Amino acid sequence: MPSIPAIKAIKLIKVLEKDGFVFKRSAGSHQIFFHPLKRVVVSTPVHKGKDLGKGITLAILKDAKISTEQFLK
Repeated sequence: MPSIPAIKAIKLIKVLEKDGFVFKRSAGSHQIFFHPLKRVVVSTPVHKGKDLGKGITLAILKDAKISTEQFLK
């Protein structure tokens, strides 16, 4: 399995939107996205100036049903 780099939340959000996720609402410092076909809800923490850790990135990708290979493209 390829290594996941630490990335900004904005980049992860772009990956989610490219996969078909739609912004649903915001709750504090988290943005909630919904995929109408997969019927999946994903919460992404957004903290300006901070990167997402590898663990949280992998957990969000797993919840979103996006493979690491698809993410790295």
